[in-house]
Amino acid sequence: MSDAEFVEAESAPVTQRPVSALVRGSVPRALFGMAWPLLGGTFAMNAYGLTDAYFVGKLGTLPLAAMAFAIPVVMLLTFIAGGLGSGVTILMSHALGRDDKDAAVRLVSDGIILTSAAAVVLALAGYLSMDWLFARLGADGQTMPLIRAYMSVWYFGAVFMAMPMMGNGLLISCGDSAAASGRMILGASLNAILNPLLIHGYFGLHAFGIRGSALATVIAQAVSTAWLFWLLHHRHQLLKWKSTKLSGLLVSFRGILRFAIPGMMSMILMPVASSTITRLLSRFGHEVVAASGVAGRIEMVAFIIPMALGIALTPFVSQNFGARRIDRVREAFRISTTFALLYGAAMAVLYFIFAPKVAWLFTDDPKVAHTLVAYMRITSISYGMTEVHRYCTFFLTGLHKPLHSLMLDAIRVIILLAPLAYLFSMLMGVNGVFWGRVVTDVTSGSIGMMWVIRTRRRMMNAQVAAVAAPAP
Repeated sequence: MSDAEFVEAESAPVTQRPVSALVRGSVPRALFGMAWPLLGGTFAMNAYGLTDAYFVGKLGTLPLAAMAFAIPVVMLLTFIAGGLGSGVTILMSHALGRDDKDAAVRLVSDGIILTSAAAVVLALAGYLSMDWLFARLGADGQTMPLIRAYMSVWYFGAVFMAMPMMGNGLLISCGDSAAASGRMILGASLNAILNPLLIHGYFGLHAFGIRGSALATVIAQAVSTAWLFWLLHHRHQLLKWKSTKLSGLLVSFRGILRFAIPGMMSMILMPVASSTITRLLSRFGHEVVAASGVAGRIEMVAFIIPMALGIALTPFVSQNFGARRIDRVREAFRISTTFALLYGAAMAVLYFIFAPKVAWLFTDDPKVAHTLVAYMRITSISYGMTEVHRYCTFFLTGLHKPLHSLMLDAIRVIILLAPLAYLFSMLMGVNGVFWGRVVTDVTSGSIGMMWVIRTRRRMMNAQVAAVAAPAP
């Protein structure tokens, strides 16, 4: 939304006070009330990949390698569904904030159509190009049959994979983060139960092998999708299928894609950042790369708690933006950045003290352990600012500045991380890569804070000017 559009929205009459829990009451209670229930769901989502890898690994090295080839395709669908879901969530939250339930209903229904269509197109294209694509990714004659077995089922259920990605944000926007978390936990639990049953054929079931792992995930996600639709339709009255003109669909699609495309590009920058660090570290030997891989998994656990708050931020900001409560956005920014910095400081202290003990839990190689300790102790210094940067992108997106959010991510990865990590590695060796990331996170977090503050002040001034302007 441009500043002119914002002023126009500010001038529009309000028929009644918003009733959403996200635009009234205590800001800390609203934020952390959404975040805490999401912790279990966040843990559950991270368990999906580990569960599949564990049970497929029982079949041998080749099936595990075949499933690894699927990761780029899975990530692509995740980026597309996540980006589309972000667009729907932001626009629906804004509609709920301005008390326009009809617009929210239309956006949810149209968003489901768009996400389903994108998943079907991706699945069809992937299925038809399966041999060509995975040959380009390096699959050989031994792994290709296993890849076909796994991906044929996965493509068949691609729509069910995409829907839960979109639905979590919608439920959180409705203040129903407990249901969002419950869905994630249910899906992960079903996946864990069905994996061994369908892979190995226990209790008289047919043993599907690697195909059974994909089938388990599809079934789990289908059940999760069914629950999502029930919640949206019956509990929140946001899913009502009505005949819609093509022109109306196209308007919704354009609005959603305005947020979805920058969101997808921001997500793509995450593996770019990871691959940049891995490539730099590879010059120092396999032990260093191994240490980096282990440290990355440890970091994922460390960030789960602030990640839960981050998931709640975009719908909260967008809904309060729609309700013209920029004051609540300002308070949420103060609370979230303070939490990020305090949590990051606490993790830095814990990592500095316990890094050696944690390292020896994962490896008995002295060089790997030494590198892992250095990684944990150095990079944890900037964990707080890492989250501040991430939160700033959520605030900019929630304030309808998706391109600004993308630019902030691009500054971090392209302008800061890659050159600084390289420069510091030339000066300081392996540890220089880690210090390059610290400087990157501190700088990008600081830029993000100034960016959000400036954007919020401009919108606050626009709101004041619109209220003070004489009626025509």
